[in-house]
Amino acid sequence: QVQLVESGGGLVQAGGSLRLSCAASGRTFSSYVMVWLRQAPGKQREFVAAIRQSADSTYYADSLEGRFTISRDNAKNTVYLQMNSLKPEDTAVYYCAAADILTANSRRFNYWGQGTQVTVSP
Repeated sequence: QVQLVESGGGLVQAGGSLRLSCAASGRTFSSYVMVWLRQAPGKQREFVAAIRQSADSTYYADSLEGRFTISRDNAKNTVYLQMNSLKPEDTAVYYCAAADILTANSRRFNYWGQGTQVTVSP
């Protein structure tokens, strides 16, 4: 069993930065692909970024235009999402998830965090 707890969300002005963290319990964190997703009000949940178990590969939504960076520290059981040049359209609840395989199918994700709110003001 893995528990995921996100933190680092908040209110920021457009153009600002935030770093989200997702801390995992358990000893098997390094065996999971870690994924960040987000859901804006009235919209479907969407993929943001993913990172393989050894951090040798990362994947991003094309819409991010290189503004976000995902990273992980397996020694700390934590995955991060550095968000720069934030825009009002980045406003959403951000979730981290763990998957035992690299997949775009969120139904295959094994564990989910509770989410953290990010609000970007104009």
